[in-house]
Amino acid sequence: MNYSIGTASAMCGLSIDTLRFYEKNGLLHVNRDANNRRYYTDRDLEWIAFLTRLKEIGMSLKNMKEYADLRYQGDETVSERLRMLFDQMDLLKQERNKLDKQLDFLERKIKKYLKIE
Repeated sequence: MNYSIGTASAMCGLSIDTLRFYEKNGLLHVNRDANNRRYYTDRDLEWIAFLTRLKEIGMSLKNMKEYADLRYQGDETVSERLRMLFDQMDLLKQERNKLDKQLDFLERKIKKYLKIE
């Protein structure tokens, strides 16, 4: 099925401006109809959902662009994309460890104050 940019925007929860930004920056290759209007397919919406998840997990725009370029080159780039995902997972684990240390600090401080109180 094909969707206009407004419908696609509503379906994926991103603004029309964001979809245009993704297209302008090469993250998204958009189809055009005979009147040169953008249209999105279900596959495009799945890709947009994946881009949204990459953003949520903290992948930089530069790396998202690189990942998108590799994706559009085809399956021969799967190993490179896999490496990028592993690199991002390592960054997330480092961030989680950092947050765990900060939580431990706060918990110790709270326990200390509760004893005083």
